[in-house]
Amino acid sequence: MGTHPSENPQASEQAPWHTLSIEESIAKMGLKSDLQKQGLSVDEAASRLSKYGPNKMTEKEKVTIWQRIWHQINNVLVYVLITVAVVSLVQAVTTDNSNTRFTAWFQVALIVSVITLNTWIGIYQEGNAEKAADALKNMLSTDARVIRGGKEIMIPAGDIVPGDICLLGLGDKIPADLRLCSVSNMATGEAALTGESVPIDKVTEALSPPDGLDPEQVPLGDRKNMAYSATLVAQGSGMGIAIATGDFTQIGTINRLVNNTETIKTDVLKQIDQVSKYLFVCICTMCTATFLTAFFYTDTYSGDALGSVNIALVTAVAMVPEGLEAIVTLTYSYAVKVMASQNAIVRALPAVETLGSVTVICSDKTGTLTQNIMSLTAFVTSNARYKNNVDATDRVPVNFVRDDTYLASRAQHDMKKTGKDIVADGPNNPAGRRGHNPSNHFTVDSLHATDNPDEAAANAALPPDDGFPVKNGESPSREWIQSALSCGVLCSKCVLGEGGGRAGEIGNPTELSILRASYFAGIDIEELKNDAPIVAEVPFSSDYKFMATVHEPAKVDNCPDGKYVCFVKGAPDRMVKLCKYQAKGGVAGDENLEDINENYWIEQIAILSSHGLRVLGLCRTTIDKDSVKAGDQLGPEFVNGRPEGKWLTMVGLCAIMDPPRPECVQAIKEARGAGVRVAMITGDHKDTATAIGHMLGIVDEKYSEAVTGPELDAMSDEEIRKCVMTHNVFARASPQNKIRIVKALQAEGQVSSMTGDGVNDAPALKAANMGVAMGKEGTDVAREASEMILADDNFATIVYAVKQGRVVWDNLRKVLLVNTPINNSQGLSVLFGLLVKLPQTPISAIQILYSNFICAVTLGFVCAIEPAEDGIMELPPRRVGKRLIGRFLFLRIVLGTVLLTGCVVGSASIIEYGGRYDDWSVEERERMMRGVAFNVLDFGAISVMLSARFAYNSSIHPRVFQGNPAAVFSIAIVAVLQVFLSYVPGLNSFVFSMRGMDGFGWGLTFASMVIVFIAMESEKAIRRHLKAQGADTDDRETPFFTDGKAPEVDMKMPKGASKLNLQELNH
Repeated sequence: MGTHPSENPQASEQAPWHTLSIEESIAKMGLKSDLQKQGLSVDEAASRLSKYGPNKMTEKEKVTIWQRIWHQINNVLVYVLITVAVVSLVQAVTTDNSNTRFTAWFQVALIVSVITLNTWIGIYQEGNAEKAADALKNMLSTDARVIRGGKEIMIPAGDIVPGDICLLGLGDKIPADLRLCSVSNMATGEAALTGESVPIDKVTEALSPPDGLDPEQVPLGDRKNMAYSATLVAQGSGMGIAIATGDFTQIGTINRLVNNTETIKTDVLKQIDQVSKYLFVCICTMCTATFLTAFFYTDTYSGDALGSVNIALVTAVAMVPEGLEAIVTLTYSYAVKVMASQNAIVRALPAVETLGSVTVICSDKTGTLTQNIMSLTAFVTSNARYKNNVDATDRVPVNFVRDDTYLASRAQHDMKKTGKDIVADGPNNPAGRRGHNPSNHFTVDSLHATDNPDEAAANAALPPDDGFPVKNGESPSREWIQSALSCGVLCSKCVLGEGGGRAGEIGNPTELSILRASYFAGIDIEELKNDAPIVAEVPFSSDYKFMATVHEPAKVDNCPDGKYVCFVKGAPDRMVKLCKYQAKGGVAGDENLEDINENYWIEQIAILSSHGLRVLGLCRTTIDKDSVKAGDQLGPEFVNGRPEGKWLTMVGLCAIMDPPRPECVQAIKEARGAGVRVAMITGDHKDTATAIGHMLGIVDEKYSEAVTGPELDAMSDEEIRKCVMTHNVFARASPQNKIRIVKALQAEGQVSSMTGDGVNDAPALKAANMGVAMGKEGTDVAREASEMILADDNFATIVYAVKQGRVVWDNLRKVLLVNTPINNSQGLSVLFGLLVKLPQTPISAIQILYSNFICAVTLGFVCAIEPAEDGIMELPPRRVGKRLIGRFLFLRIVLGTVLLTGCVVGSASIIEYGGRYDDWSVEERERMMRGVAFNVLDFGAISVMLSARFAYNSSIHPRVFQGNPAAVFSIAIVAVLQVFLSYVPGLNSFVFSMRGMDGFGWGLTFASMVIVFIAMESEKAIRRHLKAQGADTDDRETPFFTDGKAPEVDMKMPKGASKLNLQELNH
């Protein structure tokens, strides 16, 4: 907007528009009564544009390149590197010694290169993550049709102002919040606000708030005379008055709320900062100790202040982990790349680490745990039950199989319920999902089913299997499927999507499921429609809940001459009341007519409803051709007002649901094995949620019941904290419920991941430890509020990401295990070399810088990209507050440091004092000493890396060279470079102050490698033994090296979340 939102006149001009009539709305805005015909004048539109500003949402302030750079270098370790670089620069400028000058300049160049590389990697990866999220943006309308000055014109959507008359057609994106003043069979898809994929029917009449609610508390879904910015016209057409634009639309308001939320720093980043501070103290201590030792204790530097400072500087260079920042960033970056290849787009690198500690995944149902495609699951006839393979990809009749045990009795929790209660808790409830009119147009008004289990079982009993039309376990013919489902196919205005999918489909999802089942059974939908052209129809209406069409008979209809076939599809309870006959086995023809068994069909409706299935009745009959004329628009009395009363034939019941994704069942099983709970949060009915929960394995003996949103609303903070620990299914939930669930879980010490796709989910995504937005069906605001985006909207991707989060944590620890001993041993080698009175430091400053860098970017990189170890998803989640460096990792680092330091100083001492090289000159002996120490250090580092590749599993195994090609390559690179630097004349002597080794030197090198490797593996073997004895070798319970504090959570709703009273969750 041109002005701050609080200064915009719209802030004070909002009103409960849905409660006002069209005339009152026009008057409230101070506009002329002929607005609907004339629209705004050109001058009035210009004046309002100046007054209210353009129709655009305020964008979040962009981070500048300088802010990004500062974010990357604002670290104590970087400060230490800069300090060393400055001191080296001063030394390079002031010294007269050419070797010292070269070494100092080399140090400056290398340190600057490392800082620049770290910064570039961080900025590059952040930019990639932002581009991945930005690529998903395409929400707001770009153009709009309006009436201005009595003429219909197209204008940029940004020029829409309050008071504009906007014209809407099928497929249009709504450019602003509108009070509808004219509709023609109009429905809007409000996925941009709620993620709900089912269109919402629209009206124009003023609406009165329900008892007990003020106008502002009425859910958006119930404001049927309103249309909202960024939503889509799914059917029909209409016209509306713009009552809010830009930041004052519903989507704009919550966008502002999300953009004002601060980013939280993750645990690993805090720990890296803390480790950096500890390292800074250690470096200062070691520098001081080295200076004092050199100045007061050694013979070479005794009393030489400048020489002692130089030696202390070498220690500082040795202990600063120049490559650590780059490797930590690369560890994250590699994980992000791997996850992106599996459709998980991480928007911020450190968020990867959070995934590893997730204990509860709170997931939406529709489209995440389920396929978001309504599918015909079962078809019930008078004598059989048919199961349809909803996951089929081949178009064959065998997708249908007769299975008389499938859904043959009520769900256990509904055994003793009446039909009325079963309907109330299921998807056939006329009330629909919470906050929306029902997407199932064929809901049940009343179902008089018994609450006596024995009587219900008797009513549901099938007759003995007589093999008609097929035996139990066999598949029916394509002709039978076409005949049985032809009512659902022909009595429909729906258009099936390309290849049977959702792309390009038109119509109600419930009806489309029958077309989809027919398509995958091998039926040619278009050919069937051509063979049986429509003659007349009774259009669907929610008043009578059925649709009827009259057709020329097709070959499979078995229709007498002189007759039309009439198909009626509708609410099952109403269809049963209109039926006189039932088709035996669902087979058409007068010879297969039987008197209808109403109790049987009513109980079947109750059974299917109890399992959370939508139920649709398919009926047929024949009529004389002279009773209707082609093109007749028949009224409902054609079906329900006939003098003969009951006259239809019941063919069968369609049982329809949005089935679980098949891969989610295994993913949930894997999550449970990893100690991660999966909770399902849905706006759907309790029975539907429970049924899906059973199929997915979320509902079990421990978490056996679902709890509803209204029940959560009535709970205190203490009650909801207990509830979230005993329930995995939350039905009829609202966005407010989502936030309370997250906060309650956090108050119980849980680390929660929350999925969401609508704008109203954004605050809950922000509140969660790990917000996960949908990439296909989700909204831009939800994505901006999240840390991760699922490009495929698939729950299984979340579980994969959790696994990768654990891998990242393990790999960060492995990187520390490799890099830290190398750095420590370099500094300690200098100090202990002075303590044993070596004439020079065992390794030079250039050797130290080289080892730091090459070991980090090769050996450290190997650990950064290690694949998951076997059994990683059999371990419980990482405990909250657990340190990167726990007790046993600390001991391993100490062990590695001691081993490397001992080998380096020991080998140097053997060369210097062993007597083997006493006849060499002092200079040559020092170069040999440094050559051996240099190679012992770097080849010993290879041993540390090989051991560190596996946290628990033994590395004395062929797998040490398998699973990660980088391991072999890095060893080869380090080894080749060591040989190259050791033997190239000039490079070895002038730059690295060493000489090529003889056989004895290589013997010391390889002996040191073996010592380090065996010692590290022995420690691992001891730790495996302790773990087998039940010891806490993972620091899961021990507070040492951990925070040991449970998080304090404010259970209050976030500021601005009251806006969510306007929207409801419908997943």
